[in-house]
Amino acid sequence: MSNHISERRTPTAAEREARKVFRDTDAKAALSEYQRAQQALHANRERLKAERLAREAVSDQKAKT
Repeated sequence: MSNHISERRTPTAAEREARKVFRDTDAKAALSEYQRAQQALHANRERLKAERLAREAVSDQKAKT
């Protein structure tokens, strides 16, 4: 049986800085993915709204004639 105890060591300044950079990069990537999804959702909603308004305008035209 092994008496190996997992030792925690203090990260070096370079390791801390690297983790910070990676964490910031990951956060920016996640945010930009969210923003792209929101923009796509907004664009799709606007497209569907325009199509609906066009259909309603055509049906109103037919109803008047």
